[in-house]
Amino acid sequence: MRIVCVWKDNTDYAREVTDWLSEFKRETGKEVESLDPESTEGEIFVRARDMLQFPAVVALADDGTVLREWKGTPMPQFDEVLYYVKEI
Repeated sequence: MRIVCVWKDNTDYAREVTDWLSEFKRETGKEVESLDPESTEGEIFVRARDMLQFPAVVALADDGTVLREWKGTPMPQFDEVLYYVKEI
């Protein structure tokens, strides 16, 4: 499984996302992958999943299937995301 947070820096929600990412790692010991939708890798990721709203947290199966997606703010609760990362 893979958890990815897609977000843009220098936006009105950037602080909330950076705080969420660091708190998630501190409280759970698990790291969430971070992608900029305007980077090459991020653009491919976003187009493949037809994502239009950011920030977005996406839980992916090993084969790339989207298991769950949270869009916009507020950011999801840690326990909601942990449900999908318990196998990581």
